[in-house]
Amino acid sequence: MLFSSMVFLWVFLPIVLIIYYLTNLIIKDDKLRIRVKNIVLLLASLIFYAWGGIYFLSIMIFSIVINFAGGYFISKSLNDKSKKLILFITIVLNLLVLGYFKYFNMLVVIIEQLMARGDFNTTLDNILNMRGTGALNFKTVVLPIGISFFTFQAMSYVIDVYRKDASTQKNIFDFGLYVALFPQLIAGPIVRYSDVAEQINNRRENVIKFSKGIKRFCYGIGKKVILANTFALAVDNIYALELSNIGMPIAILFSLSYALQIYYDFSGYSDMAIGLGLMFGFRFKENFNYPYTAYSITEFWRRWHISLSTWFKEYVYIPLGGNRHGLFRTCLNLMIVFLLTGIWHGANFTFIMWGVAYGIIQIIEKLFLLKFLNWNKLKIINFIYTFTIAVMLFVVFRCDRLEDAFTIFRQYLTFDSKYNIMTFLSMKYIIVFIFGILFMGPVQRIMAGVYEKLNKLTLINVCDAIIQFTILGYAILSVADGTYNPFIYFQF
Repeated sequence: MLFSSMVFLWVFLPIVLIIYYLTNLIIKDDKLRIRVKNIVLLLASLIFYAWGGIYFLSIMIFSIVINFAGGYFISKSLNDKSKKLILFITIVLNLLVLGYFKYFNMLVVIIEQLMARGDFNTTLDNILNMRGTGALNFKTVVLPIGISFFTFQAMSYVIDVYRKDASTQKNIFDFGLYVALFPQLIAGPIVRYSDVAEQINNRRENVIKFSKGIKRFCYGIGKKVILANTFALAVDNIYALELSNIGMPIAILFSLSYALQIYYDFSGYSDMAIGLGLMFGFRFKENFNYPYTAYSITEFWRRWHISLSTWFKEYVYIPLGGNRHGLFRTCLNLMIVFLLTGIWHGANFTFIMWGVAYGIIQIIEKLFLLKFLNWNKLKIINFIYTFTIAVMLFVVFRCDRLEDAFTIFRQYLTFDSKYNIMTFLSMKYIIVFIFGILFMGPVQRIMAGVYEKLNKLTLINVCDAIIQFTILGYAILSVADGTYNPFIYFQF
């Protein structure tokens, strides 16, 4: 179920909110009321996820059970050796489930190509571009929506319990709510248990939280439906062309459009998730902080998909030793983290290359480049460097095959085109592109202090409310009109 679907906006969300807040009127006992609210949210979340298929729901319930059990048995173990064994078994079970659904198809392609015994170059090319032969005749494994998100989230609980960073959850239904909570279930942010443990049984809803939640949701759906969907249509139309003949202008348009699409698509979803959380009394941490305003790739990754970056830092980079064992180990740890980041996104060599490229750039910055970037007073150079790398690597991220990405890169140097760029530059696209550039960070960072002062004025708040509901109304009309409406990170 999409946040930007008519079913969610007009049926699911209103019904859940009404039932949820009726408990305040019906139940007077505080402990009983929060219990009932949690059950309402858990049932709603299970229905929300089951909308994509009952089969997928069983996988998520299995994840809830094995991680709840892992945390329970760790807390009951009397020695470190048994705790480590339980942690190891739990993590392995999580990774086996995740690995099967995300990487089985890729493994089949590799085995089929090796069985074909073609020449080395052809075999390697077919493997890198995910071309199977069909010899094994396996059915394609369908990826459960959001499995990477809820698996990592559940694993963080077990690891935190083992580290004693979080207390053990004794109620499996409350733990299930933590894993399955529908605002952040499908595409994050990845919420650490220690960040919301207190809120599960001790949260307060109020008018201020609810109004902030509505505001955040409205701006999020605006990012998604008005901006991201417009860019998505252009990107997909260009990608459907004969890429070797698109020429430089269209190649650049494709690259910029996808960079804006993925930012507004994913940050819009995160805004909606945070907004919905506030409506139900939860506070989730931010997942984006204007990443396209970064002055280095190191800074970019502190601002992009913050919850995933934090997860890998806390549970992979630091346990590997972080930067505590010399420069070589630091560089190796960085490469491992970004390789895993690429693999996390999916079973395709495009994602692996994307992650490896970021690892190499981070290492170069760590060795010497970051010193120059910090020293450099002309920050526009830093911005161009960072933004260009991010845009080009998102081309790799978007393409289904590596050869498509390299074809687009070659088109940057090709002036002849078989197609007319004006085909993609409608008035709507141009207006959306302008707003996309303005809202991706520069204006907000410059005007942050001013906005905080103006936000205290009643007139500004009234205008803000009018803008919010105008955006929401336009987004709903667009969805009702059948606007192109994918979500990029649902596939992860």
